[in-house]
Amino acid sequence: MPLSTRDDLRNVAIVAHVDHGKTTLVDAMLWQSGAFRDNQDVDERVLDSDDLEREKGITILAKNTAIRRNGMTINIIDTPGHADFGGEVERGLSMVDGVVLLVDASEGPLPQTRFVLRKALAADLPVICVINKTDRPDARIDEVVDEVYELFMDLEATEEQIDFPIVYASGRAGRASLNKPGNGELPDNPDLEPLFQTILETIPAPTYDPDMPLRAHVTNLDASSYLGRIALCRIHSGTLKKGQQVAWCRRDGGIEKVKITELLMTEALERKPADEAGPGDIVAIAGIPDIMIGETLADPDDPRPLPLITVDEPAISMVIGTNTSPMVGREKGTKVTARLVKERLERELVGNVSIRVLPTGRPDAWEVQGRGELALAVLVENMRREGYELTVGKPQVVTREIDGRKCEPVERLTVDVPEEYLGAVTQLLAVRKGRMEQMTNHGTGWVRMEFLVPARGLIGFRTEFLTETRGTGIAHHVFEGYEPWFGELRTRPSGSLVADRAGVATAFALLNLQDRGTFFVGPGTEVYEGMVVGENSRADDMDVNITKEKKLTNMRSSTGEELERLTPPRVLSLEEALEFIREDECVEVTPGAIRIRKAVLDAKERERIRARAKRSG
Repeated sequence: MPLSTRDDLRNVAIVAHVDHGKTTLVDAMLWQSGAFRDNQDVDERVLDSDDLEREKGITILAKNTAIRRNGMTINIIDTPGHADFGGEVERGLSMVDGVVLLVDASEGPLPQTRFVLRKALAADLPVICVINKTDRPDARIDEVVDEVYELFMDLEATEEQIDFPIVYASGRAGRASLNKPGNGELPDNPDLEPLFQTILETIPAPTYDPDMPLRAHVTNLDASSYLGRIALCRIHSGTLKKGQQVAWCRRDGGIEKVKITELLMTEALERKPADEAGPGDIVAIAGIPDIMIGETLADPDDPRPLPLITVDEPAISMVIGTNTSPMVGREKGTKVTARLVKERLERELVGNVSIRVLPTGRPDAWEVQGRGELALAVLVENMRREGYELTVGKPQVVTREIDGRKCEPVERLTVDVPEEYLGAVTQLLAVRKGRMEQMTNHGTGWVRMEFLVPARGLIGFRTEFLTETRGTGIAHHVFEGYEPWFGELRTRPSGSLVADRAGVATAFALLNLQDRGTFFVGPGTEVYEGMVVGENSRADDMDVNITKEKKLTNMRSSTGEELERLTPPRVLSLEEALEFIREDECVEVTPGAIRIRKAVLDAKERERIRARAKRSG
């Protein structure tokens, strides 16, 4: 029986490196398709709905929107550009029939472009290349097009895949053209019509076998206070109706009959109730409280489950536990018990297929594995904002045994730096066992280098890299594969300044100690024994008394001078704190503060542990 096609429908994913403008381009596509009223108040970057996405300017969650044009429906999936959220990318690609690859006209393809494109080519999806931001003053359109072709060849694309159409665009201006503009110029067409037309011509319509029973794949989950858990599905064959009885094919192989209580379809950014949906449609359904990603809804008389969604293995792990510091529960934290933390981690597993939670042998701590530091830091930051208090250990790499040898994950790192920092960056990566693969000098005073570096060598790399390049360098990395263990790596060269007693930090003590290193706390900050209050300029740790007060005399003196001479403290973000800590340290995370502390707070106990380690070592 020949396959049928849905000619009125296209399902496409927009993939790109972080900050190459895909969310802005989707904004323009929505406006030009009449999705919003002329007087409607709509935020910029409407798809970045999460607070963290807006703050960091990145997409974390795969989201979908639907554009209606001339009787056609284009479902657009906005996927994350960051490799740490690769589970979201894989789920997004399982819903679509083609990909729009967005590349910045100045920066060209970067590691995350390589990552998402590799996934799209492996899934054998047709690609449309959009050269975005052609109006940038430093645009270099011809070179970037050549780099895209090189990337396709590098990823061993087939001849059909390399023969892709190219659209030149400016997402911010809402313009696109098939004619190449000059560098720094806007496309000659006043709207995005050429892009819409190319999508219709290049992306195949969904095909299905009319004789196949109902099969709908759950690719994402959402929640509503009114409807409960919502499952986002792509229908592969058959028809789904509101109120219908279906077979729910679970992960464990069990099959259960359930009723679809609500059926929703996306229109622009809103989900609207629908009576029925057919093959190729992306729908949201309610009524199944325990449904999980990767499961199938099928015909109750002939259930045929689709394959489960698989994602890349986690590369980084860290231990997350309850807050055990002396200041627990004193800073707006409402969720401090092990039971609440465990429930929250289990809830994260439901919607996030790329993380794993493993027991540690302790009742109040769990090992959480994910793609990278950023993905785990985003989880911790979300928990912090929800009122949880946590203790977070140093990120570690997840090793595996291949052919009887211990292997560790390796990242492909791309750095763009001004020429004068070339030596400093090369030296920085040599210490971290980085291997240079490629170096390109664009002749603009900037150099691009590609390295293969063990993933643990990149923990704490960003802070040192920005210091060495005076904040001018740009670095991006993506998972490459596994290689035999690289051996011992040099960790942070400096030690920690550790508070030796509880109390309040004084300006007098800080002023006397500030030539010892950099402080993370200012006068008036409450500290406790074992809390890391600064970075020592030497390699070893130093216990310091920063609560010491000035002896009072009957001589008058001005305290204002002390505050004037005091260097302001260095306030660490969550990511910086996780990069900074050593094996014997952890980060205390509360809604009100982020602190670094020793895992063992008592100074005498730490000394005993060090002595034992020396004897056995």
